[in-house]
This record gives sequence, C-alpha cells and structure tokens, in this order.
Amino acid sequence: TVMAAPMTNDQSWFYALALGVSFLKCLLINAYHSTDFEVHRNWLALTHSLPVSQWYYEATSEWTLDYPPLFAWFEYGLSHIACFFDKEMLVVPNLNYASPATVLFQRLSVIVADVVFFYAVKECCKCLREDKGKDLLGKPSFILTVLLLWNFGLLIVDRILGDLAINKSCMAQTCRFPYLKLILHFEGAFLFSVLLNLKHNCIRFIDKSRSSLFIKGQLPQVLSRLFPFKRGLCHAYWAPNIWALYNIADKAFSILGVKFRLLDINKLPKASMTGGLVQEFQHSVLPSVSPLATLVCTLLSILPALFKIWHRPNGARGFLRCLVICALGSFMFGWHVHEKAILMAILPLSLLAVDSRKDAGIFLMLSVTSHYSLFPLLFTTQELPIKIFLMLLFTIFSLASLKTLFRKGGALLNPLEVTYLLGLIPLELICEFVYPLTVWQKTFPFLPLMLTSVYCALGVTYAFIRLYISLLTCSDTTKKTKMQ
Repeated sequence: TVMAAPMTNDQSWFYALALGVSFLKCLLINAYHSTDFEVHRNWLALTHSLPVSQWYYEATSEWTLDYPPLFAWFEYGLSHIACFFDKEMLVVPNLNYASPATVLFQRLSVIVADVVFFYAVKECCKCLREDKGKDLLGKPSFILTVLLLWNFGLLIVDRILGDLAINKSCMAQTCRFPYLKLILHFEGAFLFSVLLNLKHNCIRFIDKSRSSLFIKGQLPQVLSRLFPFKRGLCHAYWAPNIWALYNIADKAFSILGVKFRLLDINKLPKASMTGGLVQEFQHSVLPSVSPLATLVCTLLSILPALFKIWHRPNGARGFLRCLVICALGSFMFGWHVHEKAILMAILPLSLLAVDSRKDAGIFLMLSVTSHYSLFPLLFTTQELPIKIFLMLLFTIFSLASLKTLFRKGGALLNPLEVTYLLGLIPLELICEFVYPLTVWQKTFPFLPLMLTSVYCALGVTYAFIRLYISLLTCSDTTKKTKMQ
C-alpha cells in the first residue's frame, strides 16, 4: 500500500480553523439548549450518585439512560469534574436544573472533547494526496478540514446535544483506516468497538457487530433501554426518510378516502402521528409499520452494497462508499430515527466529496438538504439569523470549494438538482415567516414541520439512490485518484 503524501509542512491553517470553530462555540455558550441538555444533566447525576447496578434502572426522570455502558462511564468521569462547577446538577431529583455554571460546564465539555475530533480530522487529511503548487483554497486537505470541522450540522447538534465529540472522532478515525497499512486495521477495529459502545446506532456501519462492554448481569435491561420500541416509528419531528413519505402518503389517502366517502371519518385513528408527540400510532389506510418491518427493510437496503463490497471491493473508495450507504440505509428505513442521525452519513461522505466530482455532487445534494432539515431543532427567534448565516456560509464554501477542486468537467449539480435546492428558500419563508401569521397556525401547528420533513425526505432519498447507483455501476479498477 502506498502511503498518501502528508499535508504541507505549513499547517497553521489547520490550527486556525480548529481554534476558530472552538471560539465560535464559546460565543454560543448562552444560546438555546433543548431537552437533550437535561438528558445529559440527568445522566451525569445518576452515574455520579448511584451504584452501577442502578444506572439502567433509575427512572426518576423521563430521560432515562439509554446509551451503551461506555458512554455511561464517560458521563461518570465527567461528573467528577462537574462537581467543581455546581454540585446541585449532580442531584438526581433536581429535574430541569440549568444554573449558569451547569450550562457552562456542559458547553465546555463539548468544546474540550473536540480536541479528539481535531486529531481525527488531521489524520483523515493525511490520506489525501496533495498537488504541489495549488493555492490553499484548492487543496483537498483544506477543503476536507473545513467540511468536517465547520460542518453546519455538527455546529447545530453540538449546541443542542453536546454528546458527539467523542463519537464523531472515533467515526472519523474509522473512516480513515481503509487507506492505510493493514496493521492499522487492528486500530480501526478497536476504535470501531469503542464507537459502538459509545453510541449503539453506529452499528449501521457494519453488517454484524456485538457490544462487549455491557454491565454484568444487566444485559436484558440495557437492551430494553438501548432499543425502546414503544417510542413509535417516527420521532416527534419526522426525520426526512422513507417513513416521512410513507406517513404523508397515508395522510393523503385518508383525506381522499373521506372526501370521496370511501372511508368513515369516525372509524379512522386520531391524527397522533402529526401531533408532535413521541408515541406509537396506527396508520389510517396503509399498513402500520412494526419494528420488525423496519429491520427487514434496513437489511434489504444495505445487503446489495454488502454483497458488492464483499465480491468486488474496489479499494478504499468502494469500502467508504459502502459505509456511507449502510449509514444512510439505516437512516432511511430505521425505527424511531432522529433527524440528527443523518450526520453519520454526511461526515464520511465528505472524504469522498474531495476525491470524486460525482461524489461531490451527491454530497452537495445530501448535505444542503439534510442540514436544512435540522433547522426546526433551533426554533427560537434569537437563533434564526445565526442558523441561516452559518448554513449559508457552509453551503457557499462547499459549492465554491468543490467547484474549484473539480473545475474541469462541467457543473456538479444538474438543473433539476439546483431547482430542488433553490426550493428550500420559499419553503423557509413559508414555514418561518408566512405560516405563523395565518389562522392555521393554532389549528395545524405541526404542518410546517411536516412540510420540511417531507420536502427534505425527497432530497435525501434522491441522494441515497444516486449513491447506490454510483456504488453498483463503478468499475473494479478505478482511475488514478487523490486517495491511496
């Protein structure tokens, strides 16, 4: 295996980008935080105050511990630092406790833990071959660094959630190992095991894996927490996947059925799936979807990619493309998928985007659409200009830099794709400014979220299909690429 040429000796730009994003997060310390803030405060409290045997049984808060054991131990370690900021945050009954010191600690824990992510991104950049003489803005390593460190989705989720710093660093490291020597595959396997024990939905990156860090004697209870099937098919805000399209199709059929007197409105289930609640619900016309059905659909969606990579690996690029498809397939067909889980596909796809113009086009479609789908997570008025500005900044850079990198060969997006992406502008104007002024706001408050989810689901589905076609039609022997 040929090692890729290292990054240029002058790496001051990398540290400037890393410090810049850390400074930005410091400025946003007092910004809005969601219920995920209380989730992690509660986990800090219960791991600090209770014996290990009670961690996965404690239910004082509705936000029970539902992450794998290694993440629980990570929270336990953080709790011993948290006590120096405010001991009251570590009291389990102190629900929704959010003192200034507590907010500061949780924000800083993300910013400091990002150091691991910075290292992972720097290692990923070593997998790229640089063309000497190119300007900084034309270097794949610089573009990839910005796409990862300044990823709009990560900025949004880190502000709201604050638990991805370690997870995303392990994932970035795992993505890099196909490009390096075989001996480092053992390190990759180790990091993947760590990743899986930090966040169980990372199992989508491989066809069969098993967590080995379960707490002794609590395996059934841990599994019941990790896979809470009673939460329903979709989250309160539908993730932009195939089930969002399935839900809206069911809704349309039920409306048409009532209008043409084919269905009795009194016998139809209540509109619980559009009520913005986390719960199980029944579809009105189409067959209701069970957890087993989503599992079968997920496996069917990734099996062709797994067979392809098994029989015709097509090198590191083929492996990474298969990894992205597994992540995206799980997002598209999984049970109770969160909208932020799309980042598990966008981050590794960034590596492909700086290597192939075809993948660059897919990346633009997926990233712009998926990042916009995260807008409802920041719904307060004061954050509106911030999220719009940051997304525009990241989108403009992505378009300009990838266009410069692949200046030969025409446009990265075709007219239909450009038209679809431009459609996000009137969608935002309607959902954010026009609809709140209408009389329907009080009657149908969930409608803007539904429109956003369904529109974005079309773009994500399109990107998924394009990525699959790219995998299944690519030749076994690829041309000379920047990645080795």
